Amino acid sequence: MHRRPVRRLVTALVPALLCVPAGPVAPAALAAGDRTWSAAPAPAGTEAPGPDDRTSFYLEGAPGAVLADKLSLVNPANRPLSLELRASGPWISLARRQVRVPARTRADVPLTVTVPGGTEARDRSGAVVVSGEGRDVRVRVALRVSGPPAPPALPALAVENVRVSGAGGGRGAVIRYAVVNRGNTVLAPRLAIRADGIFGTVLRRTVGDATGTLPPGHVVQRVERWADAPRVDSVTVRVTATAADGVRASGAGSYTPGRWVLPGVGGGVAALVWWFVRRRSG
Repeated sequence: MHRRPVRRLVTALVPALLCVPAGPVAPAALAAGDRTWSAAPAPAGTEAPGPDDRTSFYLEGAPGAVLADKLSLVNPANRPLSLELRASGPWISLARRQVRVPARTRADVPLTVTVPGGTEARDRSGAVVVSGEGRDVRVRVALRVSGPPAPPALPALAVENVRVSGAGGGRGAVIRYAVVNRGNTVLAPRLAIRADGIFGTVLRRTVGDATGTLPPGHVVQRVERWADAPRVDSVTVRVTATAADGVRASGAGSYTPGRWVLPGVGGGVAALVWWFVRRRSG
């Protein structure tokens, strides 16, 4: 006859027992994440860092560059906060090692990354470590060392060591010279040869095969056959190299196949001899 009141008592107690917590529950204000200090790269604006701001530093520069940025420390609590900073990785310098951040304030600490001269171009990494209130926050620093800046384009040519040898006449002569790329760009020069004697031009020629492309610092030695070179004359042979953008250079050499002089009246006789030889060879 007592079973029904006992059953009613158990039915009432079971839901209450299931709702008893396993331990004390922390207050919502202490569990909220907005009470915890943070460290991150400083935002571009004046507001505190948000979810869309940078989470790590990314810097890029050539050897010898000094790269600057700022680390932002945010204290949302109602009391001041003391933090310690240290750099982990090469070339990172911090403006301050200890920072006291007032309540509900943000403090920005300048930092620099100095890339030593001669550093190999590749990626490197480091970090800034911030410590306070029993925890550490590591802010990654990614550094890309780029190659040195390209020098300005300085195209330059030279024609050197122009020499002419041979007896002329039926035996002809040989013109030797060198074309040098003295600049820092690849060139494809065109070549022309002109020879001027006492009484006018005796050779005017465009070199058909030229030199092709000529890298910076390279030298091409050339040999040109001059089949109808004069037997008697005093000639200046000039070789001219021309490339794009108005790059031009020339070099000259002398050619005197017959050793003769023109003293006084004898000069007229020598000139007649030269004319006769030219007519016969033509």
